[in-house]
Amino acid sequence: MLTMEMQDGIAVIRMDDGKANAFSNAMFDALEPALDQAERDAAATVLVGRPGVFSGGFDLKVVGGSDNAARDALVMRGCRHAYRLYNFGKPLVAAATGHAIALGGVTLLACDTRIGGRGDFKFGLNETAIGMVLPAPILEMVRDRLAKDKVTEAAIQARIYDAEGAVEAGFLDKVVDAAQVETVAIETARKLGEMPSDSYAGMKRSFRAPALKAIKAALG
Repeated sequence: MLTMEMQDGIAVIRMDDGKANAFSNAMFDALEPALDQAERDAAATVLVGRPGVFSGGFDLKVVGGSDNAARDALVMRGCRHAYRLYNFGKPLVAAATGHAIALGGVTLLACDTRIGGRGDFKFGLNETAIGMVLPAPILEMVRDRLAKDKVTEAAIQARIYDAEGAVEAGFLDKVVDAAQVETVAIETARKLGEMPSDSYAGMKRSFRAPALKAIKAALG
C-alpha cells in the first residue's frame, strides 16, 4: 500500500493500493508514520502516486456507508492529514502520476510544489457533485491555496480540470511528460532540500499562519 525509500537524503513516499489510492484508515496508518520519519530524517520529501492515479480521494466504502461514526472519523482524519501536509516542516513535493480527485486534489493543494503528468487525467474537487460539503478545516486550505478567481468554479461548482487547467486553478505548478513526473519531482525536492530547513519551515509557516491557525481552530 505504501513504501518509502531514501534517495540521497530525499524521502520518496509511494502510495499504491493497486486501485484508486483511496485514503482509507489503512492508508493513513501507513502514511502518517512515514511522514513523521521523512520530516525528521530527510532534507525534503516527495509524495508519489501509482501509475495513472495520484489519489481518488476518501475510501468511498466508508464515507458512503451507513456507519456515521466511521464516516465522521475518517473525514476528520483526512482533515488532520491536510493540515499535517500544509504544516510540514520540510519541502514537500507531489508527483501527481495521474488522477487527483477530492481528497487527492486537497493533498495536492497541501503540498508545496506539485508536478503533474500530461495525459487524460482529471484533477479537482468533486464534493458538490456527489452530494458532499467540504469540511471546514479543508475549506480554509482550499481558500488559501486555489487561484482566487477559480475558487467558485473549482470548489463550489466542482469543476474538474485537465493537467493544464489544474495549473491555472492552483492544483499543479508544472506539467511534464507522464513518464518524467517522478524524476522531475525528485530533482525539484533535491534542489529545495539544499536550502536551510529552519528558514524554509519558518517562511512557509509565516506565510501560511492565518490559514494554519484557522484550520487548527476548525479541527478543534
